[in-house]
Amino acid sequence: MKAMSKSSKKYMPTYIIIALNIIVYVYTSIIGGDFVDTGDNALLWLGQVNYYVLYHGWYWQLFTSMFVHAGIVHLLGNMFFLLIFGLRAEEMFNIQEYLLIYFLSGLAGNLLSLAFGPYSAPGILFVSAGASGAIFGVFGACIIYVRRAVGQSIITALMYAFFLFMINIGPCVNSLAHLGGLAVGLLIGYVLGATRRRGVTHTYEYRYSFSPRG
Repeated sequence: MKAMSKSSKKYMPTYIIIALNIIVYVYTSIIGGDFVDTGDNALLWLGQVNYYVLYHGWYWQLFTSMFVHAGIVHLLGNMFFLLIFGLRAEEMFNIQEYLLIYFLSGLAGNLLSLAFGPYSAPGILFVSAGASGAIFGVFGACIIYVRRAVGQSIITALMYAFFLFMINIGPCVNSLAHLGGLAVGLLIGYVLGATRRRGVTHTYEYRYSFSPRG
């Protein structure tokens, strides 16, 4: 069987992304003066506020919001799951594929939130922050890639994805970001798995032995 493209494990992208999230959290904690909860000013500036993105052109929030977390518990929870799914993804995808899955999934989740999420209410600005959309994408890519690459049914993978999505629905949770990230991760993982399968060849070796009889 032909060897797959080199994995991204030697580049340690998961640890690098975790480190970046921690650095951003330390920065927002310093400017906010609170290491337990991120200050409102930092969230409004670096998180995703749909009103600001649409009506003030703060498009950077579609990217920076992937690295900003509302508090230490939010950060630790996301980094825990990123560690689990990210290390698995490193074994399956090369560095370009890994980064494509992560950032495109996160961006897709933010765009879906921008398109259908809340904008504002009297005296209230809704803020979205966190890496969960990207993490959902990594999870989706992993579970469907394995099934597709070996030619098995993807129904089980979709069931796992649906289950994880459903158990994470709740108040103060940006389900649209989760859904957008998961959908894109599943799509990319499916395409990569199908490509790998088409590129696989099998080599058969036949051996014959002859034992003379006396």
